[in-house]
Amino acid sequence: MKRTVLFSLYAIALLTLSAPALLAQGPKSGDDALTLRARAFIAALAKGDFAQAALDFDATMAKVSGPDKLEALWTKQLPAQLGPFGKQGAARRERMQDYEIVLVTCSFAKSDIDVRVVFDKAGKIAGFGLVPTAPPVSYGPPAYADPAKFEEREVTVGSGEWALPGTLTVPKGAGPFPGLVLVHGSGANDRDEELGPNKPFKDLAWGLTSRGVAVLRYDKRSKVHGKKIVADPKLEATMTVKDETVDDAVAAAALLQRTAGIDPKRVFILGHSLGGFLLPRLALAAEPLGVAGYISLAGLTRPLDETILRQMNFIRMLSGAAATSEAEMKKIRDVEAAVAKIKALTDADRGSTVKILGAMPAYWLDLSGYDPPALAKTVKRPMLFLQGGRDYQVQTVDLENWKKALESRPDVAFKLYPRLNHLFFAGEGLITPLEYVQKHGSVAEEVVADIAAWMAKH
Repeated sequence: MKRTVLFSLYAIALLTLSAPALLAQGPKSGDDALTLRARAFIAALAKGDFAQAALDFDATMAKVSGPDKLEALWTKQLPAQLGPFGKQGAARRERMQDYEIVLVTCSFAKSDIDVRVVFDKAGKIAGFGLVPTAPPVSYGPPAYADPAKFEEREVTVGSGEWALPGTLTVPKGAGPFPGLVLVHGSGANDRDEELGPNKPFKDLAWGLTSRGVAVLRYDKRSKVHGKKIVADPKLEATMTVKDETVDDAVAAAALLQRTAGIDPKRVFILGHSLGGFLLPRLALAAEPLGVAGYISLAGLTRPLDETILRQMNFIRMLSGAAATSEAEMKKIRDVEAAVAKIKALTDADRGSTVKILGAMPAYWLDLSGYDPPALAKTVKRPMLFLQGGRDYQVQTVDLENWKKALESRPDVAFKLYPRLNHLFFAGEGLITPLEYVQKHGSVAEEVVADIAAWMAKH
């Protein structure tokens, strides 16, 4: 059997690097309303009532995967691969980008498989597919973290209407200690940058603090204040990366500098994914603070809109281009059209409230013409660029782009980790999006060691 059957690529095309309004979080349990609807959909398929099963399809699914297509899949294609359908089992929830996803483990004669039902914001079924069943996994702290060496306390980043809750992890002892601010990737991330059973920012915080570095991490503005932003179209229409990411990162660095026990001259900023992409802008905004240096983990160098399309095409190729469904190709064409719209935006579109790829035109216009490596040349502080070799969201070519622009500078360093993915935990073979939500991995200890050593050097 192929790795996936009718894999709903457009529902999980991106994870931590993606359009700004897109969300990603781990499994949830319980038969809530959407889970019950997913079970009803599967029950209709099992009964052979394909018209009933298709009632909640969105317009694209209704057009390309109607009752006739469902019947062919359920009565011919699946039995040939899996045998007759048996029964439904446990269900779990995921949230990925703008979609709510329900996975129901179903027993067929030859194998158990997860039926993945994807719901859009309107509650319509925007896709479904079959993916290998994976046992439940949960987060565990990395072996290199030693809680006996540090303590944590709650802090508030910023003030007023955009204040954000955060956690400061501090080594035990008098200090003063070097400090590090962690800046998230895309989406409404929490302070741990949680994705499925993985918490890379918690790994970094605990690992680095065990090595004598104080670490500040905080919930992202789009997570804490997302409902407020979305409820006000005019407010959302003016939101840019400065509002979403840059301002809060600078506020976090300022907070760390004035915290007792922290050496204000040894405060650094680390950006992951989108945070790495924005690192040059963060550096320029934080220049008045005299931040000691900047670290990029999987920092993109190419346009964000083009990257969304590139990642979707990568996932499409996982099951072979010939196996791509009509619904998935329609989504690819829709994204291609959206990218073209983004390229055609002008200042006249800045006040528009019509979203493109999950973000308002003002957001895309703020990134128009942004060349991270070129801007990084103007950053006066030391920089470190780290990249995983198994990362399909941000690729090794991005690390090479940073190198081409900056390798002549003695205060800039680069490192590639061949076995690490976008979350910087190790794996083998061809990577798929499921690796991030079905497997638990800790940020590699060598990454933590390299960051600590580089900070000590600078």
